Amino acid sequence: MAKGIIIKTEEEIELLRKSDLLVSKTLSLMGEMLKPGISGKELDEKAEELIRDHGGVPSFKGYQGFPATLCISINEAVVHGIPNKMEIKDGDVVSIDCGVYMNGFHGDAAYTFAIGDVDERIMKLLRATNKSLYLGIEQAVAGNRVGDISYAIQYYTEKQLGYGVVRELVGHGVGRDLHEKPEVPNFGRRGRGPVLKEGMTIAIEPMINMGTKRVSVLEDGWTIVTRDRKPSAHYEHSVVIRKNKAELLSNHEIIEESIKNNANIKQL
Repeated sequence: MAKGIIIKTEEEIELLRKSDLLVSKTLSLMGEMLKPGISGKELDEKAEELIRDHGGVPSFKGYQGFPATLCISINEAVVHGIPNKMEIKDGDVVSIDCGVYMNGFHGDAAYTFAIGDVDERIMKLLRATNKSLYLGIEQAVAGNRVGDISYAIQYYTEKQLGYGVVRELVGHGVGRDLHEKPEVPNFGRRGRGPVLKEGMTIAIEPMINMGTKRVSVLEDGWTIVTRDRKPSAHYEHSVVIRKNKAELLSNHEIIEESIKNNANIKQL
């Protein structure tokens, strides 16, 4: 067991599940609200209201100075976009990352939404990124290593499809702290990295670019964008390591249900 990795009890896992369920409900609300003309600021305010009404606290707000409840990253923005008053447009892809702190534990998940008439080439990127998340999760079983998750994501998206896998940003352990050990890169070699043990809880989050893997940070000090300004996609689940199959703590199904009922969002 790598130093610093925390194994959770079943009681702690249930508390994590409650935090992740509230994250998922918040992202589902975003799936209901998203449409051309709405602003990230409006989404952020509703997200914070929902989280606090259910007894949670936004994990991201105030974290290392981040000013908002959600990270809303549009088109070439990979992650850490700050919600603002700019209106979302038809054809945009909107990645929303949400964290909730409740009962002493953090939930963390993300989803990328396609608004209106999104180009089919971009839809392929979203589908591939989403699929790579589940390919990574398939490897998140006791006895495997972190590198097995990393390799599965990279091999599919980069080696097979030619997309860019971001190197500077990685998944992570999650629990009483928002970011715990181990780091979970989206690139790597099989059989490398810490051994996965039952009761470890990690956030797996492929961040995949249509073009180059290289990124830059904007002047706001937070928003990370692709160097070539081509679109990026981001999907994330929090999971618990089990013997034969990882157990999802977050729930994308309720997000996808909200998308089905929103004609402004294109389904994967």
